[in-house]
Amino acid sequence: MATNRTPKSTRHEWLTVEEVCRELRVSRRAWDRWRANRTGPKAVRLARNGPIRIRRDWLDAWLETQESA
Repeated sequence: MATNRTPKSTRHEWLTVEEVCRELRVSRRAWDRWRANRTGPKAVRLARNGPIRIRRDWLDAWLETQESA
């Protein structure tokens, strides 16, 4: 039985906002809107003024919720 899941080794991979936008084919502006409205995938800022990162498994989980919506 085949599964459509991301391999275990990459599930905890950290993605940049740019990588997520490119993968989802959305603009940075759309991402910023999702972030402001708290409707996008879970993301964290790595330091006080550091970069925002999204874990691969968080993105995958969010995408699953979008498919059922």
